[in-house]
Formats: sequence, structure tokens, C-alpha cells
Amino acid sequence: MQLVNAIDLSFPLLATATAAADSSMVVAAVLLSLVVVYLASKVGGELSNRVGLPPVLGELVGGVIVGISVLHLLVFPGGGADSSSSLIMAFLQTTAGLSPEATPAVFAAQSEVVSVLAELGVIILLFEIGLESNLKDLMAVGIQATVVAFVGVTVPFALGTVGLMTLFGVGAVPAIFAGAALTATSIGITSKVLSELGKLNSKEGQIILGAAVIDDVLGIIVLAVVASLAKDGAVDVGKVIYLIISASGFLLGAIVLGNVFNKTFVAIADILKTRGGLVIPAFIFAFVMAYFAAVIQLEAILGAFAAGLVLEETDKRKELQRQVCPIADMLVPIFFVTVGAKTDLGVLNPAIPTNREGLIMATFLITVAIFGKVITGLSVFGQSPINRLAIGVGMIPRGEVGLVFAGVGAASGALSKPLGAAIIMMVILTTFLAPPLLRFVFPESDDIATDAEQILLDGSTGQPLANSGNVNNSLDS
Repeated sequence: MQLVNAIDLSFPLLATATAAADSSMVVAAVLLSLVVVYLASKVGGELSNRVGLPPVLGELVGGVIVGISVLHLLVFPGGGADSSSSLIMAFLQTTAGLSPEATPAVFAAQSEVVSVLAELGVIILLFEIGLESNLKDLMAVGIQATVVAFVGVTVPFALGTVGLMTLFGVGAVPAIFAGAALTATSIGITSKVLSELGKLNSKEGQIILGAAVIDDVLGIIVLAVVASLAKDGAVDVGKVIYLIISASGFLLGAIVLGNVFNKTFVAIADILKTRGGLVIPAFIFAFVMAYFAAVIQLEAILGAFAAGLVLEETDKRKELQRQVCPIADMLVPIFFVTVGAKTDLGVLNPAIPTNREGLIMATFLITVAIFGKVITGLSVFGQSPINRLAIGVGMIPRGEVGLVFAGVGAASGALSKPLGAAIIMMVILTTFLAPPLLRFVFPESDDIATDAEQILLDGSTGQPLANSGNVNNSLDS
């Protein structure tokens, strides 16, 4: 009974809607939704991969196609959409005998379940990213990558936030959220292109890769702070300082915890002999960390990321990554497709006069997104000769990290429809532009190495930075 009450408190819409709706119809609606999600993710991902772009971008575009912008197969409440907009509801009425009176309740429950699965998907995604982020390897890159990362976070964040507030009159919280979305860098996209060019072990490649991962860490802290601000709807300087300190302290505490917890976790995993003996304790730890992050007013995804950083230090890391991968394959696409499905690109249609401001905002964000990262190459010092333009271009793609910002922003209600669509357009365009631009700024090289033999070396010490397994794991994310 206590469990039921807890569920009612946590998900009142789900509990109320399910009670008012036929549970079998809710299950049927959720199953059909998952069929749409997985078809959209696989078709989009495969097509994207065939043209040399990351599959996650195809998942996003697939979500846009099946969502409110095009096919109306996967529709969610809000923004003018209701059960009458959903083709899944119409299909159930035709084939399963769903009555028009019961449709709104089934639609509400189905939407809530899919949204919860999407939230779980992004938690798993950040846990997986944490498992692939080795802090010791990042420290070996040196101060150059750190400087590039900080410039790549602060410049686009400041330009985007101030520009939206002064030029477009956007409120402080949504402007800060959009500015935060500009800070991300997709390590997977850049790493793939660098590998194809044989530049992963170059000075430029080392700096780009290290800065991209540090960007992710900084971006997660920024996201946790901004998402917490969005809940209150106002900017409180004291709370901002508290959140920055608590987020930084949370990650540092996780690193310290890792040195203590590693051996204990391995010992527990060795004792357990039944199925899930490794992955279940890992998820227990990740969810507990996510809970503690939420308790101190941070985002749950920061706790999942910190848990991944802790377990990355264990001897079970590679086996754990293999076991987490199929679970992520099931849940993470729900998040990306849902982000795309909720994005109404119709608000950027220039034929409608009221949409033109949103289109101008999208152009502004894209310009800032490109300039704010290209300029990072100028921050590289003491390295001559070096291709500074290539470093800046390598930091441009936002990819899956930018989509996390967009998804959390949309879920929090901080972003208006035009601004949310503008962020999605920024993510799509920067992701499309980065691969051809990287090929253009890097000269042709004859020393392309295979992924299996690729080793990142620190330019100053010659020590291994990361082996090919880490690189390949990052590409898959």
C-alpha cells in the first residue's frame, strides 16, 4: 500500500489517468508507442549512419517525423496537442474498441509512461557517459584542453544568454537555458571524424578530444544548475552560487568516493552468482546517486554521471560497459525520439509572420554556436605549429549532449516552443556541418591508422592517453 501511495505522489497524472482508463488499453497504447519509437530510431539511425552522420541525429530526425511536426503518431499533451491529435489513439478506437469517452484518460496515461521511460533513458545515457569518461586520462591531456574547454563553455554561454535577453527580450531563465545548450560538444561525432582522418594521435586531436570530454563534465554541471533555476522560474544569485558549489562538490565527492568504493563494489559483484550480479548492483548505485543529486536540488542525471565516473575506476569497467550497452540500446532511443517528437518545427515556418522571430532566433543561436567554438582555437598557446582552426571546428558539433539540454529544457517548461525549436535546429545544423568542415580544415593524411591500433598519446609526455576501446565506446554514445 505504501508503494502505491508513493507512486501516486510521484506521478499523480499517471495514477489518476490509469485509474480512470482501462489498463489494458493503456498497455496497448504504450506498446504501440514503443513500436513507433523503435522504428523511428532504427530507420533514422541507419539512414544517418549510411551518410556518415551519427545515428543519434537520425533518431532525433525520426522523432520529428513521427511527432507533432509531421505524422502525429507520437504526440504528447501540451502546446495545443490532445488525444484527438494522436493517430495511435485513432488506431485504438478503430481496431481495439477504445471509446471516445475513455480516449483522453488513456492518452494521458500513455504519454506519462512514455515520458517516464524517456527520463529513465537519459539517466542511463549519462551513467554510460560517466563509465566512458576517465578523469586520469583527461588530466594527462594537460592544461591546453582545459583552457579550450573553459573558453568553449564561457564564450557561447555568455554570447547566447546576453544576446537573447538584449536582442529578443527573452526572459532570464529561458535565455540562460538556451545559452547553456550552446556550451556542449559531442565527443562521439568529433572522435569518429578524427579517427577516419588519422588525426586522433595528433596534437590537435588530443586537445579536441580532451576538451570535448571536459566540456561534457562542465556542461553537466551547468545543466544541473540551470534546470534547478527553471523549477523556480527566477534567477536567485545566492541559489546559483549554492548550486554551482553543490554540483562541483558532488562530482568531487564522487571522485573521492570512487577511491574508497571501488574494491567494495568489485567484492560484492564477485559474491553474487545469479543473473545481473554485476549490472544490478551498478544500477542500484547509479539510482541512489541520482536520488541524492535530486535531494540536494540538482538534476538526477548529474548523480548518474557521477556514479559512472566512480565505477569507471573499477576492474569491472569493461564488463559493466558491455552489460549496460543493451539496456541503453532499449531506453536511450526513447529519450532522443521523444525530444524530436515534442519539437514543433512548424513554429519556424517563415511563411507565418508570427514565426519569423523564432527563425531569427534560430539563426542567431546557430551563428553563436559556430563562432563560440571556432574561437576556442585561438586560446591554444605554446603549441607551434598547430592547426588552431581545426581545434575550433572540432568543438562545433553539439550532438547528443545538446539534445539532453533541449530535452530537459522542454520537460521543465522553461523554453517556449519557438526557442525550443530553435535549439533543436542549432543542434541539427552544427552536427551536420562539423564532419565536412573537419575534413576541409585538416589536410589529407596518408598515415590513417585503424581503430584497433589507435592510441592517443599525450603530446608532451608520449604516455598513452586512451586506448581504442575507450575511443570506440565514446563513438557509440
